[in-house]
Amino acid sequence: MLHRFAVAFVFTLFIAAEAHANPPVEAFGELPLISRPHLSPDGKHFVAIQSLNGKPTVAIYTVGAPPGTLPNVVPTEDGYIEDVVWVKNNRLVLTLKKSQQQFLDNRMRTWVRAVSVAEDGSGAVVLLRNNVTFDSNTYAGVIADIDLDDPSYIYVPLFVARIQPQRMPFEDLQKYNEGKAEYDLLKVDTATGDGHQFERGGPYTILWLMDGHGHIAARLDESMRPLRDQIYVYENGDWRQASDFDANADEGAHVIGLTEDAKAIVRQVTDSNGRQVLIRTPLAAGGAETPLFSNPDYDVLGTMQDEWTHAVIGASFAADKMEYAYFDPKREALQKELERRFPNLTVHIVSADLTQDEIIVSTEGPRQPTAYYYLDRAADNLIQIASTYPSLKQSDLGEVKPYPYKARDGLDIHSYLTLPPGKSARNLPVVVMPHGGPDERDTIKFDWWVQFLANRGYAVLQPNFRGSSGYGRKFTEAGFKQWGLKMQDDISDGVQKLIADGIADPKRICIVGASYGGYAALAGATFTPNLYACAASFAGVSDLRGQLHNENLDTGKDSKTMSFWYSRIGSIFDDPDKLDNTSPARHADQIKCPVLLMHGEGDTTVRIDQSELMEKALKDAHKDVKFVRFPGEDHYLTTATTRIAMLKELEKFLAAHIGT
Repeated sequence: MLHRFAVAFVFTLFIAAEAHANPPVEAFGELPLISRPHLSPDGKHFVAIQSLNGKPTVAIYTVGAPPGTLPNVVPTEDGYIEDVVWVKNNRLVLTLKKSQQQFLDNRMRTWVRAVSVAEDGSGAVVLLRNNVTFDSNTYAGVIADIDLDDPSYIYVPLFVARIQPQRMPFEDLQKYNEGKAEYDLLKVDTATGDGHQFERGGPYTILWLMDGHGHIAARLDESMRPLRDQIYVYENGDWRQASDFDANADEGAHVIGLTEDAKAIVRQVTDSNGRQVLIRTPLAAGGAETPLFSNPDYDVLGTMQDEWTHAVIGASFAADKMEYAYFDPKREALQKELERRFPNLTVHIVSADLTQDEIIVSTEGPRQPTAYYYLDRAADNLIQIASTYPSLKQSDLGEVKPYPYKARDGLDIHSYLTLPPGKSARNLPVVVMPHGGPDERDTIKFDWWVQFLANRGYAVLQPNFRGSSGYGRKFTEAGFKQWGLKMQDDISDGVQKLIADGIADPKRICIVGASYGGYAALAGATFTPNLYACAASFAGVSDLRGQLHNENLDTGKDSKTMSFWYSRIGSIFDDPDKLDNTSPARHADQIKCPVLLMHGEGDTTVRIDQSELMEKALKDAHKDVKFVRFPGEDHYLTTATTRIAMLKELEKFLAAHIGT
């Protein structure tokens, strides 16, 4: 068995670095050694996204190859790898993303394309290029079904215009999802990349549900004015509308996928206790909805899906760390066995062959970066494939523990405190690091950014302020339209507790964040100017009107996305004064501390004009500001070059203003 999977040890030796007593920035800022490993259907190969020269690339390994055999590497110069999956034993599909300007309106957008390759990395073909509206689709990489019975074909949806895009004026392009194009389902030859219509979508179709064998089960439509979600079931070659939902903001069908027996749809909804739960909605007419999964204390945060059929097979939630539960008793028993083998770690299955006899398992802890293991269930043999950060030792990393506190209005706030390794929790320089989203949450896990800061001597506070996800509907709603207000107060209250507990040196506290966390960093410096000695924002929002304007241009004023942001931030029409009063760029004169701004020029989530506006406002107010631009980088710190450069800039900035 060891010889059969000897290639696993090549993975670790391939680019593993020497452990350092004092790790360099690169030890934290390099991309994970591997991510998203997947076994082929027959278990004879596995593929992973692997870091090579600072960029994610695709590495394909043969199980049972002689020791020392290197993987086949797929060149991906044109774009960054987002995902890679097997569609049959000798064929994979890669999805690549790239930020570039759209040819019709010259606006920067993120483009995603799917590429099919053979198991040795050869024979690359771009999927759906034969379609006349291919170039008008920003996202052309969703796989609806791989068809286990006919693996030469897969099924991929695509917006297909009923008029050719080169003849489409801009005002019609803005109506692209309002009848000028329809989301068709195409049957795609994986060897040639050519796709042809399999089923025509309706004018508002946004999702196709298939059973893993090339059969359509249902589709989801979403219309505007008013926003409605409709589920249609496919019966005897025709469509039957099964349900109709108000889709404003947080409402709607919330379809996740099909059940394993393909007889029902799995939906995520809010129950009577205000918790996000999963329910089972039968496809057959007249069937009653029934509960599928819930946790009495926490929201469902995600689901596990069978990688071959896409059926929903389990759910995840977070207490302090992520927890995983499966619906099938055999899968759940295996999950419990894995938890016994890896106590106190987050563990779950990330891939399996078709027989479920060979699996790849992920483990993670706050002081143990994600590691992947291969398990041969028949032989009960468990072998480590690789650690994602092999040059980091446990002694390099800080201890992470819950740090609960009450906000000034009595609301319970869950947060996490990471202490620098080898330091006592007294009078420390502190980095306050609110998460992005803001409908996200932090958990106890390995975080390369947080651990870098801890390694450099800083305590790190990660507050799950009101509006964070996972704690129920009431907690989420408490954050509505509270950007810069009660959400910011929750962060400030955590800082005050650190000071009161003697953990933080009150003169050496810096607030740092990305995306919404970047907004919170700028808002903290602006609206509580005496609390922080410095502030750093990566891709942060600085002007709420401007951010809503960008979202409007990207998705349309009547979209569900805009409905969501109106509920979270406020409306340009209904709340203009509140938006202006909580926009840091409009009050830069109040800031007293130095500010570091960092932003990717290819960011299409929070566009770089948000940092440009903040820089100008700070300079006009004669404030201390530095702005670092990262050419080609998106919102998600995709390349090692950006991560390392960002950490180096941040390390210098912190050392200068709250240095240990």
